[in-house]
Amino acid sequence: MKYFYNFQQHNQEQIALLDEQNLSLTYGELSSFINSVKDLIPTRSLVFHFSENSVPSVALYLACLSNRAVPVLLNPLTNQELIDKLLNNYQPQYLIIPQKMWSWFNTAVVYEYKNYRIIEYSQTKITLFEDLALLLPTSGSTGSPKMVRHSYQNICTSASNVASFFQLNHNDRPVVLLPMYYTMGLSVINSHLEAGATLLLFNGSMTDTSFWNMLKSKSPTSITGVPYTFEILKKLRFFKMDFPSLKLITQGGGKMSEDLLQDCIQYAKDNNLKFIPTYGQTEGTARMAFLDSGEVERKKGSIGKAIPNGKLTVIDNQGIITNDGEATGEMVFQGPNVTLGYAENILDLNKEDERKGYLETGDIVRRDDEGFYFIIGRKSRFLKLFGLRVSLDELELLIKDNFHIECVCKGNDSIMNVYIANENLLSEVKEFIIQKTGLYHKCVTIKYIVEFPRNETGKILLNAIED
Repeated sequence: MKYFYNFQQHNQEQIALLDEQNLSLTYGELSSFINSVKDLIPTRSLVFHFSENSVPSVALYLACLSNRAVPVLLNPLTNQELIDKLLNNYQPQYLIIPQKMWSWFNTAVVYEYKNYRIIEYSQTKITLFEDLALLLPTSGSTGSPKMVRHSYQNICTSASNVASFFQLNHNDRPVVLLPMYYTMGLSVINSHLEAGATLLLFNGSMTDTSFWNMLKSKSPTSITGVPYTFEILKKLRFFKMDFPSLKLITQGGGKMSEDLLQDCIQYAKDNNLKFIPTYGQTEGTARMAFLDSGEVERKKGSIGKAIPNGKLTVIDNQGIITNDGEATGEMVFQGPNVTLGYAENILDLNKEDERKGYLETGDIVRRDDEGFYFIIGRKSRFLKLFGLRVSLDELELLIKDNFHIECVCKGNDSIMNVYIANENLLSEVKEFIIQKTGLYHKCVTIKYIVEFPRNETGKILLNAIED
């Protein structure tokens, strides 16, 4: 069983990790560091790792994996009350914490490295499933106890597959913008380490001078973001700038607006670089499908096809499963990067593989006659209002495309609430919805919202919007 990468296979003099504080580790130094701390965190111990995109944080994550300790990657900005609930639910033996959290814990310090500490937290004996390698939260910073259980096979095969379809190599220098406790941010880290690349770790805001200094002075070759990332970059006039070293832009984390998608496509064309949209879920170890850069205009809006060693199929309304030809229904992914299942407390950590490589994604898709997949909604996001079935995802997309505004549709089977970020369009949007859906006026309420609540990756927090 391969537990993680053998960094000895890469150029030992090449920088593996570099952050905006100018801290760095070569591959040789990274291997030495991992060996130096391997006895500090016992094998098969559970570790809460409050992670940042920095050299010490990534190095300590790799040390855990290499020693077969199981890290739980968490946002250090999570509310302390929520952290206390997580600690109670899982009772980890060790914590890895940044300096901003040192005052929260008075337990014994095992090791200190730069601005991070390893501390012993609990002596609770935990039985871990033998292939359990990593836990990632399902809810960002909300503090939900629900975690996704990853195996060593999940991490290693996903990293290898991503490195393969992006054609990564040791010359690559990705800017790691997305947080490492977010599945796609971790995917960027893992896949580029597999390729022997140099990671440019960034932990601040894209409005910070240090971010633009990194883009201009560190010769980045790729940027990966979610739609919100590119919305911010557009406001900062990124698409009007030239970065000669840049050769790849990748996107995941949900559907882009048509305008923003076209901006990315045009920027790639004008600057002779590749733009590759991807699709994934934490439950599938991030990337599960990608659209080749040569198809982004012809198949605009598609998530493409399955990654190497993966398979996509569709279950239609009659329960029939198909893997070719035109079809509409729920998308299913099969492959070695499908995770083990969920955990909600310490007792779940000894569960075996519950999915067996099979994942019903919950996404409703259309597959065209060439085998390209298009997301059209979520299985659970439907209302039935006076006998009419309404897809909230499809309606949001219609409003966004016609009015070029951010919106959220919520509700129950009595009323639908539509939230928009433009107070001047309330009546116009309502008439548009009624015309498109055939709903009664009294079934639809349009509400103005100044700013949508978002998580740290820019995803709108639906549950934070009160009906």
